[in-house]
Amino acid sequence: MSETDDKLAYEALIQFLYRTPIGLLQAAPDGHIDLMNPMAAQLLMPLVAEAALDDLYTVFAGVAPQLRGAVDAFAAPSGVIAEGLRIDVPDQGGGAKVLSLSVMKLDAQRLMATLSDVTVDTRREHDRLVHRLTAAARTDPLTQMPNRGAVLEELQAILVRGKRRPAGQGFAVLFMNCDRFRQVNDMLGQSAGDELLVLVADRIRTVLRPPTDRIGGVQRSGQLAARVGGDEFVVVLDGLRRVEDAESVAGRLIAAIGRGYHVAGHEIVCNVSIGIAWGDGLEPDELLRDAGIAMLEAKQAGGARYVRFAAAMRERAARRNDIETDLRLALQEDQLYVEYQPVVALHADGSTDRAAGVEALVRWRHPQRGIVPPFEFIGIAEECGLIGAVGDFVLEQACRDFVRWRAELGGRAPRLLAVNLSRAQLTEGSWAGTVARILEETGMAASMLQLEVTESLAAQDADVQQRLHELKALGITLALDDFGTGYSSLASLHLLPVDTVKIDRSFVSQSETSHHHRVLIEATVKVAQSLGMNTVAEGIETVAQADVVRGLQCDKGQGYLYSRPLGSPALSDWLMR
Repeated sequence: MSETDDKLAYEALIQFLYRTPIGLLQAAPDGHIDLMNPMAAQLLMPLVAEAALDDLYTVFAGVAPQLRGAVDAFAAPSGVIAEGLRIDVPDQGGGAKVLSLSVMKLDAQRLMATLSDVTVDTRREHDRLVHRLTAAARTDPLTQMPNRGAVLEELQAILVRGKRRPAGQGFAVLFMNCDRFRQVNDMLGQSAGDELLVLVADRIRTVLRPPTDRIGGVQRSGQLAARVGGDEFVVVLDGLRRVEDAESVAGRLIAAIGRGYHVAGHEIVCNVSIGIAWGDGLEPDELLRDAGIAMLEAKQAGGARYVRFAAAMRERAARRNDIETDLRLALQEDQLYVEYQPVVALHADGSTDRAAGVEALVRWRHPQRGIVPPFEFIGIAEECGLIGAVGDFVLEQACRDFVRWRAELGGRAPRLLAVNLSRAQLTEGSWAGTVARILEETGMAASMLQLEVTESLAAQDADVQQRLHELKALGITLALDDFGTGYSSLASLHLLPVDTVKIDRSFVSQSETSHHHRVLIEATVKVAQSLGMNTVAEGIETVAQADVVRGLQCDKGQGYLYSRPLGSPALSDWLMR
């Protein structure tokens, strides 16, 4: 290569170093800077203020003091000492900057450093991170649906957009809750419950196509589906012309979600109850509240249905909340008490045995409201998880009263005590141990205790039946309550571990006038007798009804004909008369 070519190449190199957008500098291992291009000087000037740009370590002393140590510790003849080291440059009037510093050892006498302005990239990364964190904060981690916060934001945006909405358009909030989901969790475990929730979320998405659960940006579809907690989901529908359009969507959701699921080796049916609130100038929290109130009304009506919110529901919801709060206090302050309805033996000669047994029934004496009817608080106790505590109280109190009657009344004392079981008690794995403790502490004989379970619960699944077998192992007898109103049948009666069948009052009340109902009672008695079970006719109110069930060979009877439920002293008097 000629001298002219060498000169041209050198000038090209200088032009490259001068124009390159990356800062380049060369320094000795002791830090003395030998070479620096203009971009490097421009980037480093804010770091040194009025000081000279002649020493590498002095320049970076305030922002990268570890640099000298890294160079001294690098023993290799050449290689990368530091790469992509972030340097925060203070604001000198043009805004703070972020530099990226890389240092390489060329040989024993030379270090090469490169600097680049990564301010824009850093801000971009920060914005992406903030967006991801924001999306995560608004996303349910289990179903990957939006969460409650995202629903509130969407409702607020709809309210803002509503000022520009064409006349005749509105929006609705659908609040959904899975019916009997707690039982799935109790029976199959939380992982199975989570799996079911994911499947329910997928069904919701299928009904509401196109996609309804994007996070960030405008919801173009006019729909948003979200999981707002536990087994609760919310659907927001915008751009509707009438509330009936929301009801139509609710109907499709109920149908789709109500189809069977295969979870953890079990076939499960999971229905939903839906409350609908029409957007009517309320705040987002108020809309969710009203839709949730309507959902509870749907549950109380039997579930697997939708209910449109009405203002009168707020008052009922407030009363339910008051009852829940007061019921918790009632358990602490002994406001609950037990009454007993006699169960009499029906003899073929027309006589009755008044001491055959009693059924324990919970009552509540409120300090302000007076007597609160069971139908007002039992359902609420089940919803809020207090039914187990209520049931345990009834069992213990009834056992104490029964033992006292046996001591005071002798042969006139009841021979059997019947106590109702709740789902919460039967799904508690250690509840048989609780019963054993109560029997021991009260001195109650297990053979004189009859625990009653509704047929819909007894026939539900193997886990409940397993718990019933555990109770029978204690020597307790079991009764199937309200037979004829649930899921079992005469053909499957032999599969249930019960000793007594209680025929529901709806059959007994029509036994005088309906041949059909008499035939059903007779069939139940004959099947029970063939299985070695006793029968009790519930709700007997007239002598004619008593004669019918006696003639059909029912073993025992219970109802207002014989006595209303009585307090413990009144029952003693009734037995002694």
